[in-house]
Amino acid sequence: MARFNRKGTTKIYYLPTIAATTMIPTTAEITAGTDYTDQINAIDGWSLENTPIETPDMASTFVSKIGGDDSAADSSLTFYEDSTTDTIETDLAKGTSGYIVIFSKGNTPGAQGMDVYPVTVVSNSKAYTTDNEAAKITVQFTITDRPVFNQTVPTGA
Repeated sequence: MARFNRKGTTKIYYLPTIAATTMIPTTAEITAGTDYTDQINAIDGWSLENTPIETPDMASTFVSKIGGDDSAADSSLTFYEDSTTDTIETDLAKGTSGYIVIFSKGNTPGAQGMDVYPVTVVSNSKAYTTDNEAAKITVQFTITDRPVFNQTVPTGA
């Protein structure tokens, strides 16, 4: 088993488009996206959740459950605000749709661990504080369809 630290390995990109209905991006689509990894301060959500259904019966006092509806967790990325450019504010403006792609084991062709989330930006908010810390912007996303998990990073154009 080769353990690793996500910091320094995991990459997070925003892709404006993915043509394939499978939501697997091409190398060209990844290249056309934006690597936001070095601007991210915090990550929240980015998982699939299930609401189990209780299935009690008269034969037992134990209440069993079966799998129910899946939904995406509330998801956001908190970025460091740039003092000279408005990339986060404009590229990820409220209403923008696209894809967040998380390369959990790095953006290395042939590597496993590529997760693709179809998203719409629902909030892009600056954080104001008097604390001694860097300026930040939190971007909230809705995940608009079932994500695909643990895909292989494409190896060709």
